[in-house]
Formats: sequence, structure tokens, C-alpha cells
Amino acid sequence: MEAFDLVVIGGGAGGYTAAIHATQLGLTAALVEREKVGGVCLHRGCIPTKLLLETAHNLSLIRNSRTFGITAENISLDYRLLTDRKEQVVGALHKNLRSVIQKHKVDIIEGHARLLSPTEVDVGGRRLEAKAVVLATGSKPMALTGLEPDGERILTSDHCLEMTEIPKSIAVIGAGSIGLEFASFYLDVGAEVTVIEQLPRLLPLEDADLGRSIEKLLTARGCAVLTSARVRPEATRTFDDVVELAVEHDGQEKTVRAAKVLVATGRDGLTDGLGLENTRVRAENGRVIVDGSYRTAEPTVFAVGDVIGGLQLAHVAAAEGFLAAEAAAGKETEPLDLNRVPRVTYTRPHVAAVGLTEEQASEQGNNVKTRRFSFRGNAMAMIHGAPEGFVKLVYDSDTGDVLGVHVLGHQAGELIGEAALARFLGASAWEMGMSIHPHPSLSEVLGEAAQLSAGISIYW
Repeated sequence: MEAFDLVVIGGGAGGYTAAIHATQLGLTAALVEREKVGGVCLHRGCIPTKLLLETAHNLSLIRNSRTFGITAENISLDYRLLTDRKEQVVGALHKNLRSVIQKHKVDIIEGHARLLSPTEVDVGGRRLEAKAVVLATGSKPMALTGLEPDGERILTSDHCLEMTEIPKSIAVIGAGSIGLEFASFYLDVGAEVTVIEQLPRLLPLEDADLGRSIEKLLTARGCAVLTSARVRPEATRTFDDVVELAVEHDGQEKTVRAAKVLVATGRDGLTDGLGLENTRVRAENGRVIVDGSYRTAEPTVFAVGDVIGGLQLAHVAAAEGFLAAEAAAGKETEPLDLNRVPRVTYTRPHVAAVGLTEEQASEQGNNVKTRRFSFRGNAMAMIHGAPEGFVKLVYDSDTGDVLGVHVLGHQAGELIGEAALARFLGASAWEMGMSIHPHPSLSEVLGEAAQLSAGISIYW
């Protein structure tokens, strides 16, 4: 039996971060992955989808090049070349990641891992003994009962990344980040898109102003949007070339026809076949239960990332993996503050946020005030030909503390890092506003919104 200080099951962002940091702390570590290190994010999530979205954004720019005084003709998208580039980029990143993991003396073990006990792991007959185990098995697309994916007409996000051609039309069920990113992509590459959301607005977990505003922008691009709408799987029919979805909307039943249907209603943690029954580790609704140090009911078993639910984001998993390795090494840790985690939806334009929504801030008893600054007042946004959007600052008027920052606009995903740092440091609106931003730059939108909040803006 091979012995390690730490065995990590799952090679995604949470898993490889935990394994690498464990070796930095002087522990021996093994990383078990049944497919390829990098996990969903690298191979079937963050990276390939953002590559598609960046290509779609560039296609949109070229098609609208006359705005910049450029004439471009006979523009087309070679989807096969796009998918080839996707594989090349993912392949290069995968190769680099393996190199980094091996550089830190982490043993990469390929195969399906199963717990035999809280300190023993079986990988295809290979026995590993561990002083501690980290479960970082990730998640899979959530199925919608009655609309189970078949890979042909009813799709998951995984299927969309495997397609070699653009569908004529697609209906997207679910208006969270995954659903809206694919909706934005397919709009830009020429498909007819319908978004169906059961809740009253798009991006229902984000600030209401963001959800309402991205709906207007997607609608202006030709997207059909149905909110407060419920799909009736039992009345849905599938034919050779079309799916007819039965949808309850505005008190009526409507039929939505599309060549493909993407079910993007969430993701379930991967717990099947892990051997949890051989331990005291508890799982509810497909999610492993942990404490603030990511320790399960077994003192030697930790869990991080999508498999524990919460914010299912790669950077959250990585931060949790770091903390779990610290705890496994016997160090004191503090729970990750999810209000410091930036959240980005890479639509065109981006939607990004950190901290509390206006509603959440009010519910927590703060004396809430908000200020908005439009991208139309920003020189660089106008230069980019991307004036749509705004920054909304949520702050406590008694203390001036920034409680949340919400951005809809060009490259908002790049801008939100500054706001995340402000939240980490507990900055006030005055401090954000007094920080000098380069001119011209998109970052000035953050500074202007903060100055308005602090009452020191020339636009007051």
C-alpha cells in the first residue's frame, strides 16, 4: 500500500490547488483524476466557453467594423477551425498544468477513486493510504425530469461544446451564467435564440438592475426572452428536426420551437461511486456537507469545490482547496467569505459583481444607498464602441463602506477585480473614489461611481 500525507480525489481547480499547496506545506500528496487534470473548468467549462465567446465577440466587431471606419466584406465563421483552435488552447493549458503539478512533486494517478475507509483510497485496485483526503470531484449538468439529455436534440453544456456546427435555432432553459453565456454566443454566430427562465428575471441571483438590463440588451440583439415561465416536459414533443416545448407563460400555454434545446438549470455535485458509505461523510441533495474548514463529519476527510455546492466557480474551488490543504496540515483557517468573491457572466457585454445586492444589503439592516455611473460617460467605452452598461455601487450611508459593486458593460470581468480588492480591504466609497484611475480607461467608471457615492464627484 502506498502512503501519502494527502490524497486528493479530483483534478480540477480545487483539487490541484489543494495538492500543490500541500506540498508547499511540506506534505506528500497524490492527485487522483479519472479523466484529465484541469477538470470541468479547463476541458468542458470556463476555458472552452470563454474562447467561443471571445470569438463571437470578435465576429460581432468585424461585422460592425464600419462604425470604426473599416470596410470588411464576405465575413464568415469557420466553425470547424474554431473548434480546432479550442482544442489547441485547451491542450496547451493542460500540458502546462501537468508540468506545474509535477514540478511540485505531486503524484498524478489516473483512474476512478473510491474510499474504502476515511484513510484508504482504492484506484482500480491500487491502494493508497492517506493521513487526510480531499474530495474535489466537481459537478455535472443537472437534468430536468422529462427532458433528459440525448446529445442530439436535448443538450447539456457539455454537448454544446462538442457540436461541430451551429444550430439554426436553440432554446435555452435556465437564465443563470451558463445559460446566458451560450445564449449570447449563439446570437452572435447567427442562431435564433429563446431564453426561458422560471423566475421573474434573468440572472436571478444577481442584483435586480443587472438582470433587467441584460434582458433589454439581449432582446435588442434579437433574443426572445420568457421570464416567469415554466416548461412542461410532459407536453413537450420531439421530432426529427425540431423540439416543440410546451411553456406556461403569462397565464397561457405557448409553444417554443427550436432545433436544439439546452438545459442549463444548474449542476449537481459528483458523489456517486465515491464510497461515502464506507465513512461518516454526509451528502444531501448530491452535495457533501462540510464545516468552515471544509472538513466533513470524518476528521480526516475534507471536500471543496462544486461537490459542496455554494458558488460553483473555479476560483472559489481553488480558494477552498488552498484552505483545505492548510487545515489538513494542521493550520488555523478561516472560512472563505463569499461576499469577497467576484462573479462574472461573460455575455456581450459582461455582467460582473462582488458583494451584496441592493436587496441583500437592505435585508441585513444596512442604511443602504446606491449610485450608478453609465459607460456612456466613459471615454474608453466610447472609443471601443461599447457604451452600453453601468456601474452600480451599493454602500452604507452611515459608514461609507462599500457593500457591493455591480457592473454591466464592456470587459466588466476585468474591472471587477478592483472592486473585489476593495471588498477584501474593507474600503469605503471615498477610498475607492480617491484612488487615481488612468485616463482614458474603462476603470474610470468604477472611480466615478465611487466618487458619486462619496459625494466628491464633479458630476454630483
